[in-house]
Amino acid sequence: MKTLDTIAAELEGYDPQALRADRVNEFLLRLVEPVLEREQATIFQALGRVLAQDVISPISVPPHDNSAMDGYAFDGGQLQTGDADGGQLELQVVGTALAGKAWQGSVAPGQCLKVMTGAVLPQHLDTVVPQELVTVRHQSAEEGAQSIAIPRGLLRAGDNRRQRGEDLMQGEPALRKGALLTPAALGLLASLGIEQLPVVRKLRVAYFSTGDEILSLGEAPREGAVYDSNRYTVFGLLTRLGCDVIDLGVVPDEPTRLEAAFQRAASQSDAIITSGGVSVGEADYTKLMMKKLGDVAFWKIAMRPGRPMAVGRIGQSILFGLPGNPVAVMVTFLAFVRPALLRMMGSTEAATPLLKARSLAPLRKKAGRTEYQRGIVSQTSEGGLQVSAIGNQGSGVLSSMVQANGLIVLHHSQGNVGAGDEVDVMMFEGVI
Repeated sequence: MKTLDTIAAELEGYDPQALRADRVNEFLLRLVEPVLEREQATIFQALGRVLAQDVISPISVPPHDNSAMDGYAFDGGQLQTGDADGGQLELQVVGTALAGKAWQGSVAPGQCLKVMTGAVLPQHLDTVVPQELVTVRHQSAEEGAQSIAIPRGLLRAGDNRRQRGEDLMQGEPALRKGALLTPAALGLLASLGIEQLPVVRKLRVAYFSTGDEILSLGEAPREGAVYDSNRYTVFGLLTRLGCDVIDLGVVPDEPTRLEAAFQRAASQSDAIITSGGVSVGEADYTKLMMKKLGDVAFWKIAMRPGRPMAVGRIGQSILFGLPGNPVAVMVTFLAFVRPALLRMMGSTEAATPLLKARSLAPLRKKAGRTEYQRGIVSQTSEGGLQVSAIGNQGSGVLSSMVQANGLIVLHHSQGNVGAGDEVDVMMFEGVI
């Protein structure tokens, strides 16, 4: 296991007093390792879990050639022939095939089979003409259409046929190890007849807030104190990520209680998240306890909001010491902690992608730090994206994170942004 000093030495330009935001993720990529334990989950328990091994398709999907729509199936080679004027192909209807069971019979040249959507296509029938495109030549009340005419030029051989295995072929990987199981993935598994599958066990994350000024819900207000919001925000972020959350509440700035909280968290979790107690000049014991109990680095990240942060190990647990301001907690979680936890979960999912949007107004930005400004992203009349910044960008303005639907990411070397300039945005959907 590498020490933090060893990891730091591997990073070009590492400076804990002015660490670039992109260097943080490089550091964490070297620090964290995936959890190896796995367990079985039913398909109803698997949503949001991480797949522990490749799923190989036990069957082909679809299992047979079938019709993509209601119509008439025939040998598409006959489209090269027609009646005397070359305008239409006339075929005799010899039966009807329904979805769910194979039609018993044969279809000779000059004949066709009426088919419903999903009906198995008999051998040599490779083309389906939609019923609304045909002209019925002869019809009886008892038997329906007895012959049809198909205008030439509307179809090509193979049209409107779903081929066996065109979605998945038997023996091929259906899902890869590390996939984060989505509703679509559950449907895919069900289509293969799979009821149970191996998943990585849930990541255990312990969390607590620190500070004498923090009130828990239910406590009476007192002068100088504020109710703890970070505890509930982080609970929501971790729960949405699919973690087992170990809530250790609020821990005051008392050495013995802080030490006990860190030891308890480390004994039962894969990762520990704290908020508060990592800023320069704070009169508290959190930083001392972190250093006493583990291998911990303290950073001043060149970013706004969220400049102070601690990271390291206490026992076998990875520690993330986040700032105390509510917005800074969420921003640092999104930018750094979430990608690291996904890696610990064994997920191969990429970090939240950055999208391009046009800024509706000028944005002030100082080069030499990464800024994450709260914004409202909307669609233009041309179908592109545009974004406007929320007015008050203070790191304690929690309401701005409710009003916003994404972050405007202004990168380290970027300066002021003009109205109409393109910027990167990170959307909140499914995360916050």
